Amino acid sequence: MLFNSLEFVAFFLGVYCLYLVLTHRWQNRMLLVASYVFYGAWDWRFLSLIWLSTIIDYFCGAKIHEAQDARKRKLFLYLSLATNLLLLGFFKYFNFFSASFQELSAILGFSVQPNFLRIVLPVGISFYTFQTMSYTIDIYRYKLRPAVNFFDFALFVAYFPQLVAGPIERAKQLLPQIENPRTITLEKISEGMYLILWGYVLKVFVADNIAGIADDIFLSKAFCNGAFLPLGLYAFAIQIFGDFAGYSNIARGLAKCMGIDLMVNFNLPYCAKNPQDFWRRWHISLSTWLKDYLYVSLGGNKRGRFLTYRNLFITMVLGGLWHGAAWTFVLWGVYHGVGLAIHRSLQPFLTRVPEFKNAVVRHVWSGFRMLCCFHFVCFGWLIFRAESLSHLKRLVAILTGNFHFGSGFGLKDTLLRIILYSLPVIVMQFFQYRGNDLMVARKLNPVAKAILYNIFLALIIFFGNYGGNEFIYFQF
Repeated sequence: MLFNSLEFVAFFLGVYCLYLVLTHRWQNRMLLVASYVFYGAWDWRFLSLIWLSTIIDYFCGAKIHEAQDARKRKLFLYLSLATNLLLLGFFKYFNFFSASFQELSAILGFSVQPNFLRIVLPVGISFYTFQTMSYTIDIYRYKLRPAVNFFDFALFVAYFPQLVAGPIERAKQLLPQIENPRTITLEKISEGMYLILWGYVLKVFVADNIAGIADDIFLSKAFCNGAFLPLGLYAFAIQIFGDFAGYSNIARGLAKCMGIDLMVNFNLPYCAKNPQDFWRRWHISLSTWLKDYLYVSLGGNKRGRFLTYRNLFITMVLGGLWHGAAWTFVLWGVYHGVGLAIHRSLQPFLTRVPEFKNAVVRHVWSGFRMLCCFHFVCFGWLIFRAESLSHLKRLVAILTGNFHFGSGFGLKDTLLRIILYSLPVIVMQFFQYRGNDLMVARKLNPVAKAILYNIFLALIIFFGNYGGNEFIYFQF
């Protein structure tokens, strides 16, 4: 059941009407059932995985809290982590590791025929397993008390607005909002409707329209020359932002209409000035999860420079692998790990660079840094978007050694279409960055706000792409 479908709109309206008339306890029970219906609409068999993760983590969380012996606490923590990682590893990585083992054996001169399973990747499994693992880890670290009511905890795991593509919520932030009565105000509904509206613009107008351009350039040999490929990278950069940020905004908006606040998952990532700044702004719920539960657990930056770089590198490689079972995602993690390490090593020199006193020069310098970081990220998207390592090799060869403008393939037309579909993002982010406020549009006067909202509606209704495109991050 896709957010960008009439089926979901009807589903949510029915759920919300019931939500408004029920008491807190029955709101939670109804939302739990609705969340299972929402998830089961893809494949009801995968509900068993959510139930298994929910039962194990609820049990382990309670046992970790009760146990006085350190070994018992570790035992139940490891049971929780093992369950979730085995679920994730089996369904997402079994065939990948089998194929990799077969290729490695062939290189070493051995003939191995491993078993390959016909496994369908359960949608959202990377998100809800990380969410439940953070629950038991926080209890183990004495940062959280376990949930008292099993059904409230089950709703925390399966809450449908953010179930299949995040944000990856922490129990200490979301669980109290589930356990306690919520207040719905006109202000929250207004904020929620704005987030939903802007989220749909990002998805159906920006991402889904520009997706065709990116696909044509990356997958069509006719477009594969050095002049077109950068346009494909820009198109994909806008597509993946519009797609993922669009989902996150819709999820936050739906939740806010119910009186629940979900975390901001994107904060102007293409306005970042360095790789570290980018990861503070892009997929914030994942980057902070990796930092708090992986990087810190490895030792963080407290054991010397070499181990700090090692921990940073491991974190980013595993973060890349989280995105998908392919060597391109591993390489993407390596790329960003190297970028972060280089930036960190240059920090002592960068901090000595004096600030420019002239405001114009300062803004130009800031813009130049943004432009450099954006292109660093875009080359990463080339790795991310490639179908395979061999496809990536061909794309890099085209980008570096086949630069020509070609003829008859509409370079100018392609550029104009990219600008057209990117314009709402560029304009909105300019004002958001300038005002240092993601909700700056809501502070317009009533007339300007009404005009803007009607423009959003026109973009969605008249120019939106309703081809039924799934959100990119559903596959992760």
